[in-house]
Amino acid sequence: MLTKRIVPCLDIKNGRTVKGVNFVDLRDAGDPVVLAKQYADLGADELVFLDISATQEKRKTMHDMVLKVAAQVNIPFTVGGGISTIEDVDDLLHCGADKVSVNSSAVKRPELINELSSKFGSQCIVVAIDAKKIEDDWYVHLAGGTIPTDIKLFDWAKEVEQRGAGEILFTSMNHDGTKGGFANEALSKLTDLVNIPIIASGGAGTVQHFVDTFTKGKADAALAASVFHFGEIEILQLKKELKQHNIEVRL
Repeated sequence: MLTKRIVPCLDIKNGRTVKGVNFVDLRDAGDPVVLAKQYADLGADELVFLDISATQEKRKTMHDMVLKVAAQVNIPFTVGGGISTIEDVDDLLHCGADKVSVNSSAVKRPELINELSSKFGSQCIVVAIDAKKIEDDWYVHLAGGTIPTDIKLFDWAKEVEQRGAGEILFTSMNHDGTKGGFANEALSKLTDLVNIPIIASGGAGTVQHFVDTFTKGKADAALAASVFHFGEIEILQLKKELKQHNIEVRL
């Protein structure tokens, strides 16, 4: 059985780690390089590093930050934000990233997923999907959740898999930062729909929420930010408790 992964997320703005609620009201959470090393040392399985304002500000991901973070960690490391070309990915992989995450650029030009997976292999291409439940359906949003689309979550998930994505990072905008639990119903539907790993994001607040997303949501990995950044949940203790619920994790 594949082990479930615990993935701290570092949302970066102006060189600092930030965290908000429902994608707004951002507050400072510390130095991303310091946090990255700390998480690697404390037992995180992977890290995700998202330059959250790169797309809105129409600029590329900060390479110097990626270099510094990569020098401090010995676990897989995904980078996203403002990635739209083969050259962008090539640069980031050379800076030390193991995987890249594309979001808005892939929605605007879906062929990008085909091009990237063909060039670099699907194993290092993560498609991030920020979606919001509106009435009875989930809709994809772009540019850090600021631009709604009429694209439905489950249709897009199926398409990105067919185009060569190796993983999907699904963030529920309704649950983000609320600490009320993950969107397990949608996650379960996603994992049944596609054959690539699903990373759950948005809503982590307690250890039980992680238990639920691995059991009810059937997620392959669980991503969280503020509960780790502000010391509310300790990664090693979380993993020990997951083990007690017969959830396979790497200790």
